[in-house]
Amino acid sequence: MEEKLRQALARAEQVSRELSDPALASDQARRSALGREHSRLAPIVRLGEQYLRILRQVEEARELASADDAELASMARADIEQGEAELARLGPELEELLIPRDPLEDRNAILEIRAGTGGDEAALFAAELLRMYTRFAERHGLKVEPLSMSEGALGGIREAVVVIKGDDAYGLFRRESGGHRVQRVPATETQGRIHTSAATVAVLPEAEEVDVKIQPQDLRIDVYRSSGPGGQSVNTTDSAVRITHLPTGLVVSQQDQKSQLQNKLKAMEVLRARLLDKMISEQEAARARDRKAMVGTGDRSAKIRTYNFPQSRVTDHRINLSVHNLAEIMEG
Repeated sequence: MEEKLRQALARAEQVSRELSDPALASDQARRSALGREHSRLAPIVRLGEQYLRILRQVEEARELASADDAELASMARADIEQGEAELARLGPELEELLIPRDPLEDRNAILEIRAGTGGDEAALFAAELLRMYTRFAERHGLKVEPLSMSEGALGGIREAVVVIKGDDAYGLFRRESGGHRVQRVPATETQGRIHTSAATVAVLPEAEEVDVKIQPQDLRIDVYRSSGPGGQSVNTTDSAVRITHLPTGLVVSQQDQKSQLQNKLKAMEVLRARLLDKMISEQEAARARDRKAMVGTGDRSAKIRTYNFPQSRVTDHRINLSVHNLAEIMEG
């Protein structure tokens, strides 16, 4: 562990030097990446320097423990005992911090929620999932910004795409991708029967231009008139944007912003994230071709969690865990 710790401290020192380089001001992507790495290494530096300082004190005390002076030797043995206890306390926490992390975990996250089978009830459940994730993000000091929203009936949503910004956003949300099933009596049910509906959740790391190079000739950009409840720039100008990435066939539409330029920028942000996710999925699939199940990004069509309202139960099917505090979970 000590060797890994020294390497991490050396890397932290190197990152600090690079961040102070005035030439970095012109490279926004590199500066953002180094800033995230600096934040990730900060706890290791704080705890690691304390660990190494105590380790040095213990080594010095061991040299004094064999001194001819009995009182000095006794004090040294007491220092050794106290120091080893501190090292035993700090060691496990430090080892956990030194575990290699996926560098994407520090990224912002693109969260996509879509209503599945179940009609209006599925759309209502999708809206509740969005509220749950928004509250969860806020509890962790993260910021949620909407990118696009397609509303359904009765206050539900057919599709929502938001970006979650802050430290470790993707790391915090990455395991939420998959099918989410709800079992309850819908508000529209007159005979009290329990219905099963579903929504799908996809969590993508926000891509940076350094990750995904998009050539202008690979894009087809269409503009059209926004649809919606009305308002400035809606139904009056061709401000909505649809971007098609020709090599992959990926299509992103954006109409929530007031101007065509804003919609284009937001659409490009989502497109980069989806291209990065596609690239990661293909890499994972290649590594897992000979396995029965793909690892890493996972199969988003699989049911990962059930929310049973009559029993106040939430079951995570991936780890066979059921808890009975559904109301608290839905509050984030």
